[in-house]
Amino acid sequence: MTDDERPLPRVRVTASTAGRVSRPVTRGFALPGRTADEADEVFSRGLVRAQLRLALGCVAAFLVVAAALTGIIAALPTLGDPTVFAVPLSWLLHAYGFYPLILVFALIYARAAARNERRYRQLTEPEDAE
Repeated sequence: MTDDERPLPRVRVTASTAGRVSRPVTRGFALPGRTADEADEVFSRGLVRAQLRLALGCVAAFLVVAAALTGIIAALPTLGDPTVFAVPLSWLLHAYGFYPLILVFALIYARAAARNERRYRQLTEPEDAE
């Protein structure tokens, strides 16, 4: 290769930084109009942990109650004898008995999650609002 045939050096093309406005870095959750500081980061991690604990607790409790209901239905052979519209009562309980359980646990979870978020907001709101 001669000096005239040597490849040109690579050039990196980037956007101009002249018109950019630097924004504060937020980690985790920041309330609108506020930047996240170290305390907000700690509070947001606590909120995430509390919501995870709540979700796992609700799922575990639902599984225990659903297993208990299934066990009760299986343990009572007399539930197979009565029929409603020619369908055994145990089948109806298996088919429709879990929906009220799901609704109850969903309501419990929604109320507790809202309570967790309310506590988080109380911790992160400025104290001078009084």
